[in-house]
Amino acid sequence: MSMDAYRGFVMFLMAAEVLRFEHISETLPESSFWRFLAFHQSHAEWFGCSLHDLIQPSFSFLVGVALPYSIASRQARGDRFGRMFLSTLRRSLVLILLGIFLRSVGRQQTNFTFEDTLTQIGLGYPFLWLLGFRSERTGWVALAVIMVGYWLAFILYPLPGPGFSYEAVGVPPDWPNHATGMAAHFNKNSNLAWAFDTWFLNLFPRAKTFLYNGGGYATLSFIPTLGTMLLGLQAGRWLRARLTDRELFRRFLIAGAVGLASGWLLTVTGIAPSIKRIWTPGWVLFSGGWCFLLLAAFYYVIDVRQWRGWAFPLVVIGMNSIAIYCLAHLIEHFIKDTFRTHLGQSIFEQFGPYEPLASGGMVLLVFWLILYWMYRKKIFIRV
Repeated sequence: MSMDAYRGFVMFLMAAEVLRFEHISETLPESSFWRFLAFHQSHAEWFGCSLHDLIQPSFSFLVGVALPYSIASRQARGDRFGRMFLSTLRRSLVLILLGIFLRSVGRQQTNFTFEDTLTQIGLGYPFLWLLGFRSERTGWVALAVIMVGYWLAFILYPLPGPGFSYEAVGVPPDWPNHATGMAAHFNKNSNLAWAFDTWFLNLFPRAKTFLYNGGGYATLSFIPTLGTMLLGLQAGRWLRARLTDRELFRRFLIAGAVGLASGWLLTVTGIAPSIKRIWTPGWVLFSGGWCFLLLAAFYYVIDVRQWRGWAFPLVVIGMNSIAIYCLAHLIEHFIKDTFRTHLGQSIFEQFGPYEPLASGGMVLLVFWLILYWMYRKKIFIRV
């Protein structure tokens, strides 16, 4: 139950973007409270970490946590390796196509982009599944190879020359997040992942040539995202290892502390700074540390202490994570427009600066009621 509640928590954070704390903070610029909430409902500009930045790592981490249970369930049904692998490839393809579809809603043509959460998971999932049949030691070795290899590829890619135009790739020349030294290899839209996308994404039909991603996100991030899923795989194996509650909780805490400390160390030394937008090795470790600690907290409260009643709303969300992901991308504006149509066009505006809180709160309520109905009817969307 702790896994479903944790998954529900991160999916709630994703859906809660409809509350638009940033808009409220802009309306009330003197309020440190709303400024704090706005920061944690948006992504760090480049370096750093907010609560919102932990949504995608947590979702990816939990894919790994669930894998040992999925494999064991399929094996118990007598499924053979080949059949399971074909099912894995199908799932991967569906995730990739669903991610592209959701990023194409409202556009003139298909938006072939692969930095979306679902496409990133889909690209790495077959490799995760294969490693799920290997030993725990092999999993740790694979994680090390991924992080060192990804880091080395960035370091070996040459830095931009003196004539490089950052403005041409959407980065102001005086941008405060420009790093120097070894960390400069991870600067926005002048790194290996950016160079790869200027080739790869232009292989697909586009309205205009791809030059850069405004947020600095990149396709190649699926490689270190696989590292995050591998951390989850190890956590899932520990959960199934019949360890005592105390030993399991201790492992989660130690893994979390080691991840945070090593990610921080790589950042302050400039070796591999923690950057979520390109999923650096430092970010794999730092965000992975938080994932272990969050899982430890949910596990202790729900599965050890058996305090479960409060988590039911989160479980309803977590058991239909794909459904809430699609709802949040597809019908937010439909719900708001429906309320305005039937209750008056100014129904939300009467709340003044808190209008986003009122309209977003109603959207979240409708989302949850839909998921609750699905939960009662035992309708669970699986890919």
